[in-house]
Amino acid sequence: MDRATKEAQVSELKEKLARTASLILADYRGIDVPTVTAMRDEFRKVQCEYKVYKNTLVKLAIKGTKMEGLSAQLEGPTAVIFSYESPSAPAKVATKLAKDQEKFVLKGGYFEGTVLDVKGVEGLATMPGKDELRAKLLATFMAPATDLVRTINAGTQSFMYLLAAKERAASGQ
Repeated sequence: MDRATKEAQVSELKEKLARTASLILADYRGIDVPTVTAMRDEFRKVQCEYKVYKNTLVKLAIKGTKMEGLSAQLEGPTAVIFSYESPSAPAKVATKLAKDQEKFVLKGGYFEGTVLDVKGVEGLATMPGKDELRAKLLATFMAPATDLVRTINAGTQSFMYLLAAKERAASGQ
């Protein structure tokens, strides 16, 4: 690979790293091409990008950034999984794939200024996803309105129960 190509890849990688929400590093040694293709599809489904770069190029791209601690994890064949949207999405998929594929081994990752080891990646995988957080937030916003409607209806409903009880009492039931 000539120098211009390497420089282009490093600049492309720096641009991706600048806008990434989280990334995961994994060893893919010994996995056949159809399996890697299926894994890439799994990552694409959750808006993540699975890419293989030369370790030296990744080290050049992260030099002088908060991600520089990842250099220690860049040994042997390394796949880099980027997520630009949901920080937990690549960790969830990668952890699931690591359990299914014994040759797919997690090395570590990066999330919000912190370099993660394998346990950190597994912890990130247990975090709720973007959609789950949105649903919880919406439920929190809707709770006071729902309680208000229940409170307003409670008086009318109690009055109706009282009338029904009086009616039953008057008819001798």
